[in-house]
Amino acid sequence: MGNRAVITTKGGDRKNKLGVYLHWNGGRDSVKAFLKYCDMRGFRYPEDDNYGWARLTQVIANFFGGDLSIGIDICDRLDCDNWDNGVYLIEKWKIVGREDFHNGVEQDEYDLLSMLIDIDHHQPKGDQIGEAEIREKFEKGE
Repeated sequence: MGNRAVITTKGGDRKNKLGVYLHWNGGRDSVKAFLKYCDMRGFRYPEDDNYGWARLTQVIANFFGGDLSIGIDICDRLDCDNWDNGVYLIEKWKIVGREDFHNGVEQDEYDLLSMLIDIDHHQPKGDQIGEAEIREKFEKGE
C-alpha cells in the first residue's frame, strides 16, 4: 500500500496524456509542494512542452532517491483509479482539478514551507534554490 497519485494536465484523453505516478507522497500537500518548487525554479509548464514534465519528474525523483516510487507513462497505463489520491489535474504549476478521488479527505500533514525546503535539500547542490531564497520567495507569495 502507498499514498498513490497521478499528476497530469487538464483536458484531453487519458489514452494520449502523459502523467507522473507517485507511489508515495501523493497527498495534496506534497503534490502542491512539488508543483510550487517547480514554479519557484522557473521551469516550463508541462502543458507547454516535455521539458516541464522532465523537470517535474526530476524534482520528485531526486526527493525520493533510489529507483522506486515514481513512474511516467500515458495516463491510461498508470494507476489513476488508485483509491488513495486519484489524479491531480494541473495547469501552470497549480492543481486545477481532480479525478478518481474517492477518499474525499485531503491530506494536510506537511507544512508547505518546510516541504519546499526539504525538497530543495534533496536536489543536487548546484540545482538548489537555498533555504534563504525559498523563505524570501515564500513570504513574497512567489
